[in-house]
Amino acid sequence: MLLLFSGVLAGCDHASKALAQQELGEGRVIELISGVLDLRYTENHDTAFSLLRDITFPHKATVLGLVASFILLVTLVAWWQRRSAPWPEPLGYALIAAGAVGNVTDRFARGFVIDFIHLKHWPVFNVADVLIVAGVMLIGIGAARAHASGPVG
Repeated sequence: MLLLFSGVLAGCDHASKALAQQELGEGRVIELISGVLDLRYTENHDTAFSLLRDITFPHKATVLGLVASFILLVTLVAWWQRRSAPWPEPLGYALIAAGAVGNVTDRFARGFVIDFIHLKHWPVFNVADVLIVAGVMLIGIGAARAHASGPVG
């Protein structure tokens, strides 16, 4: 069931990116909360938070796509190994997988990731990024609960 949920969320991510490209692609900015939140189309040819923006090398988009694919594979393996953990953890892995699929697909299909959600003083991001952050938070909650309850046995 969580696999289907991940697929639906990855589809929602792609639908939101297509809509952002269509409606915001020509430099249009939609201000949602003045000075705080707006929608603006950007093409991210780099990593999250543009960590490698000053580093150029041949086939950068392909290398980033392959690295992201490897991370997705590691996430799926961890998800499988932890499938019987309390609900926050498998749900967290499902959200991370959905976000990773959304961004990895962008990298290979376009050579970049479409970002469009802009909070003041924060890099522009997308729905996939929100899913990944929410997933990491849920896994953290699951780990904290497991640690708080102590060893079983």
